[in-house]
Amino acid sequence: MSLFGVFLIIVLTVLVDYFLLDVNKKRWGWMKNWTNLSKGLFFTGFIIALVLIYIRLSNKYF
Repeated sequence: MSLFGVFLIIVLTVLVDYFLLDVNKKRWGWMKNWTNLSKGLFFTGFIIALVLIYIRLSNKYF
């Protein structure tokens, strides 16, 4: 699978979980007092970390 496809799947999964699946704010409720900038930085870092982990784990296949 291409790197772009993996990145797209990861981003969509996190966004769907945050906006659609967590309607009661039980998983992401600990961020309710954060500013939008802080939330954006957190999700950006989270997605970058996931992509780096994926790249590292599949490094032998490249």
